[in-house]
Amino acid sequence: MNGAGGGAFHVAHGLLALLARVERGITFAAFLVLITVVFLDVVSRELTGSGVHWASQAGVYANVIVVMVGLGVASATGAHLRPRFADRWLPARFNALLERLQELLMALFCAAFAGLGVDIVLETWRLGEVSPVLGNPVWPVQLIVPLAFVIASLRHGLYALWPGLRPVPANGPAGP
Repeated sequence: MNGAGGGAFHVAHGLLALLARVERGITFAAFLVLITVVFLDVVSRELTGSGVHWASQAGVYANVIVVMVGLGVASATGAHLRPRFADRWLPARFNALLERLQELLMALFCAAFAGLGVDIVLETWRLGEVSPVLGNPVWPVQLIVPLAFVIASLRHGLYALWPGLRPVPANGPAGP
């Protein structure tokens, strides 16, 4: 089924659209925090001669969120950088199969990294690691890593099932 009239396709389309909106909002908010924290630190250094002691750690946390959630934004918009040198090695009749295979492999890759991320978060939780600067437990911040990869795995799995959901790459489809 290509999704033209399938109810599951429309549910998947709606879910992906919702995820993309949420990811863009979170990425924007985290980037705004990152900019604000760096700005406050610079202003503090200029005015008082010393920075804001927590700025570096808060900036790192905001950056982790920007990067990990930005992965979803890139997937949702087809903005991933990828080499295109081998795009025409096989006849065009294989393109549909290769696109599904590519999405399936990406989904599996992201699922594997989600599992690794869960292991890291659990280990950090078991050890009771806390930020030396902010004093907060580290594992809640680390949760963004497996969560981002789970969402990416879901997204690419849906692209493999229904290629019509896949966004057109930001630099356009490969030409002849």
